[in-house]
Amino acid sequence: MSIEFSNFSFKYWALEQPTLKNINLTIEKGEKVVIVGPSGSGKSTLGQCLNGLIPFAVKGDITGSLHIGGRDTQHMDLHQCTNLVGTVLQDTDGQFVGLSIGEDIAFALENQMIAPGPMHRVVEETAAMLDLDTMLHLSPFDLSGGQKQRVSLAGVMVDDVDILLFDEPLASLDPKTGKSTIEIIDRLHRETGKTVVIIEHRLEDVLHCPVDRIIMMERGEIVANMTPDALLASPLLAEHGIREPLYLSAMKAAGCEITEADKPASLATMDLSRFAPALMDWYQQQSEQPEAATKTPLLELKNVSYSYDDVRKTLSDVSFTVHQGEFVSVLGKNGSGKSTITRLIMGVLEPDAGSIHFNGEDIATRSIFERSQDIGIVLQNPNHMISHHMIFDEVASGLRNRGVAEEQVKEKVMATLKLCGLGRYHHWPIDALSYGQKKRVTIASMLVLEPKLLILDEPTAGQDHYHYTKMMDFIREINQTLGLTILIISHDMHLVLEYTERAVVIADSLLLADEPVNQVFSQPALLEQANLTVTSLYTLAERLGIERIDNFIRCFIQHEAKAQ
Repeated sequence: MSIEFSNFSFKYWALEQPTLKNINLTIEKGEKVVIVGPSGSGKSTLGQCLNGLIPFAVKGDITGSLHIGGRDTQHMDLHQCTNLVGTVLQDTDGQFVGLSIGEDIAFALENQMIAPGPMHRVVEETAAMLDLDTMLHLSPFDLSGGQKQRVSLAGVMVDDVDILLFDEPLASLDPKTGKSTIEIIDRLHRETGKTVVIIEHRLEDVLHCPVDRIIMMERGEIVANMTPDALLASPLLAEHGIREPLYLSAMKAAGCEITEADKPASLATMDLSRFAPALMDWYQQQSEQPEAATKTPLLELKNVSYSYDDVRKTLSDVSFTVHQGEFVSVLGKNGSGKSTITRLIMGVLEPDAGSIHFNGEDIATRSIFERSQDIGIVLQNPNHMISHHMIFDEVASGLRNRGVAEEQVKEKVMATLKLCGLGRYHHWPIDALSYGQKKRVTIASMLVLEPKLLILDEPTAGQDHYHYTKMMDFIREINQTLGLTILIISHDMHLVLEYTERAVVIADSLLLADEPVNQVFSQPALLEQANLTVTSLYTLAERLGIERIDNFIRCFIQHEAKAQ
């Protein structure tokens, strides 16, 4: 089923300027396209126009036309649109309708009046494809972010629609699950011939399987509509703040010039023979690893164990230390216990065994409020943190709770918003922001309080490369200049590689490793166990025949640090 935007513009009633401007775009029946662009570029708004949320649920002014399967959507209703377009939302909590995973997956089948026998079979087969078959009795709200995403995907997979729309399907998924998700979407596309539209920041991960075209948006307009090879050979990704694949970054760091004829959309299709001399020369010029300085412990987990149900351990005898001034990551698959560590540090949960010390003091003696004076925590889902209508008031709330004078509040809030790339939005309502922009608001609300330790739970989920790089560069700057200690809970391999010195790896409740990032990323068996995958840097080094892949990865890390 084809999609055709003709001179299409859309303006939210709350805003003065249109969010989508004069969109002319045709997606042919059976195509698979990816839409990329910075946060706030209009990607998700375009998706909401496709699935009927705009204008039937989200009000605004439309000019031009959108035809789906030859029908003008302005002459349809929301139900007719959703019968044509199945959507997996970025914010999965707003999509669940069943009390259990099984009920949620079966919802669309029940609406189609499928008989119970065939319905159960389809639900079980779909759940098995997404590793949900042992969880059908659980509530979707009790799952990790990645598990919720898979439930939403299953709910759409069983629905008989002509167009599948995926809005940031990888935002909450660990690398291995994300890879499987892209493979599932690809298989669905090939076997059913459905039209597939993927809105996603993680371009390299999406390109794990072939796509027909990449559509790039900026400030509500289409700025590129090209094949993946053409786009990756152009300077457009860097110009518009989209993260390019790691292997291309390494090749460019070595001075390689890449053309469309090199087929850069996939490392597997590239002929590396002509690039090998430059890459090897670059690698051999690397500097030695500096000696690690002695540091003072700030946060210490000592033999911490926790179970939500007293049966299945979420954390089992986990111990690690974060020193003052460090930039450390906790890596692991969805449901591995990473976010549980955050809740234990916050005081929302108490460990079953073991202890947590902060600045040498057992944190169990401190209330949640007392802990928040020194520890700033930014949760994975910004909607779980936001409590005010206006952006300024949200960022100012912590300072006001401390009794800071209003003049000082204004000064601090405006400075922090500017640093987080939100200065011009200070008078906006939060509802007018994209998911990625909301994420930056929550980070700003913590940074303004000047904590000793800042914990970021999946900081890149829903963030475009330009804004998250700007924000993370700022966080690294205050880490280095002010000595602010940073702990990142993540499965974003790129983020960990680019910013953190050391990675603590957790899987199936156990601590698997606590080592420098380059060493963690050069151990395929370890990464596999943690539901992570080797990066394309590892694959590139392997294809070049480099024995010390950890040194090759360290070479890249050093280059990135100098460049930034």
